Amino acid sequence: MRETTRPFGRTLTAMITPFDARGELDVAGAKELANYLVEEQKLDGLVLNGTTGESPTTSDEEKAQLVRAVVDAVGDRAHIIAGASTYDTRHSVKLAKQAADAGAHGLLLVTPYYSRPPQEGIEAHFTTIADATELPCMLYDIPPRSCVPITGASFHRLVEHDRIIAVKDATADISHSQRVRVATGLRFYCGVDALNLAAYATGQDGIVSVIAHLVGKHLVAMFDAFDAGDVARASEINDRLLPALHALQGPAQGVIAVKAALKSKGLPAGAPRLPMPEADNVLLDMITENLSSIEVK
Repeated sequence: MRETTRPFGRTLTAMITPFDARGELDVAGAKELANYLVEEQKLDGLVLNGTTGESPTTSDEEKAQLVRAVVDAVGDRAHIIAGASTYDTRHSVKLAKQAADAGAHGLLLVTPYYSRPPQEGIEAHFTTIADATELPCMLYDIPPRSCVPITGASFHRLVEHDRIIAVKDATADISHSQRVRVATGLRFYCGVDALNLAAYATGQDGIVSVIAHLVGKHLVAMFDAFDAGDVARASEINDRLLPALHALQGPAQGVIAVKAALKSKGLPAGAPRLPMPEADNVLLDMITENLSSIEVK
């Protein structure tokens, strides 16, 4: 059996932010969706106000409203992690304090993007935000979007901060991540859906997934099988989820595809905010066909 003391749970999703027909935050819809993800998809963690949550186009007040709504809806039935960093450290401190006041259980801190700071700036950014509240922090290493990775040396220094305890790893470099995890003791969560099982098999604690919106319960079954020593069963489920991976992480950016899929099932989603366009009918047909083909036994 795997060791099961995980600081943020095992199977988390980077939750979309539902909007209403006017493009405004749908608070009631956020509560409904959060309950669906916890009860129907069996997820034990929700990450709010991340990229899939359209954080670049939501206001600070909307971010706080979303956290309050989801915490109110699911209480302690799931870990609620709030995205709380941008490329501006002072603004990030404000977001972190706001998330803590709204009831978040932890913070997700992304590498400062666009400005490409040196490692000393990245380290100071993270530790300054971590100092601002008492909440545990998950760093988000995503060089395909931030341009600058967090180096192994930076991880070794950052782990010295009591509240920096985990990493959402979107580097797609399992070998590097494994070395950092073993050397530092940081808890790793896979942020690349194509590598969910592979990363878990190397010792990562779990996932922060986009496709879990629609197939979370199957991902839970996959990890349960692996934990029980049934690797063949886990691999079978992973293979059966390939159509979902293609549908939700293939031709379209994740939030576009996931919102379309949720909307097709009558769940709260709404259209993305520009510059993210809404899925067209061709994309929606592909998503629907691929998701309907999944039959995990």
